[in-house]
Amino acid sequence: MAVEPMAGKRWVSVTERRTSVAWSLYIQDLLDNKYPDASKVVLVMGNLNTHAISSLYKTFPPDEALRLANRLELHCAPKRAGWLNMAEIELSVLAGQRLNRRVGDIGTMRREVTTWETARNRAGADVTWRFTTDDARIKLRRLYPKI
Repeated sequence: MAVEPMAGKRWVSVTERRTSVAWSLYIQDLLDNKYPDASKVVLVMGNLNTHAISSLYKTFPPDEALRLANRLELHCAPKRAGWLNMAEIELSVLAGQRLNRRVGDIGTMRREVTTWETARNRAGADVTWRFTTDDARIKLRRLYPKI
């Protein structure tokens, strides 16, 4: 999932497994179809091993991987701090609003997710993030350098 919180947009991809190839194909779609005119796209991501520029090189020829990599600015949320990632917040909303039951197959999952994504984007639902800088200084103090 990718979220553009200020625009109230999110884009979800349902894959059978979380692989470097699936991530790379998603990134290519995001850059080429969602943000074709953006020279740089900033992504804040979880710490999955597939979330890496090297995944692009495993998936695409070097020139295509480099083209995509040059348009990305990647940042990882601190470990065990997924709640800082707005995509994780949206996944929680998706789970509560649409996936609060067992879904039998991937086709049904894709339809459910697409229906939710379309409705939420049409409504321009934003992410209400109440975590302030002061909160971060308290909660994440162990991550700040000691001077």
